[in-house]
This record gives sequence, structure tokens and C-alpha cells, in this order.
Amino acid sequence: MSIKITGLEELQKKLDDAGRAFRELDGEISTVKFNPNDPSSVEAAVVRMEQTIDAKVAPFRGNEIVEGIIEQLKEKYQQEIYDRAAKARLQREAS
Repeated sequence: MSIKITGLEELQKKLDDAGRAFRELDGEISTVKFNPNDPSSVEAAVVRMEQTIDAKVAPFRGNEIVEGIIEQLKEKYQQEIYDRAAKARLQREAS
């Protein structure tokens, strides 16, 4: 009895593409500036960050591995922007 394993080439391609996508996201992704007291400015910063991430990994869209990590990364940076805005507002109020 022999067992034939298929799909390894496809998996290897997905893993290779994921590696290339992650290298695109290594280091500084983007610098966004915003007014922490202006909610629309904060939201615009989030949108710019998400667009930058999307542009960097555009060639790898559709790869399930990349898609999952991209969403987590966007959520992480979105929260970071919100946290920095809140911290800046608190510091301003304390002054």
C-alpha cells in the first residue's frame, strides 16, 4: 500500500510568498501624523496605515497565511494609534 501526498508544492509556494510578504513588512512600515484631539485626524491616520500595509503586501493577497497576519497587524497598529492619541490627550489635560 502506498500513500500519495499531494499539495506540497502549493503549500511551499504559499509559505515562500508569506516569507516575502513579511520581509516587506519588516522594519518601519509607515510614519503617520495626526492631531490626537481630532477624531477624524486619528481615523485618517489609521486608514493611511492600513493602506500602506495593503500596498506593501498587494502581490501576496489571497494567500491565507498572509491575509491572517495582515489583519492582526492592522489591528495592532490601529490600537497603537488610538493608544498614542489617548496618551497625548491625557498629557495635554495634565499640563
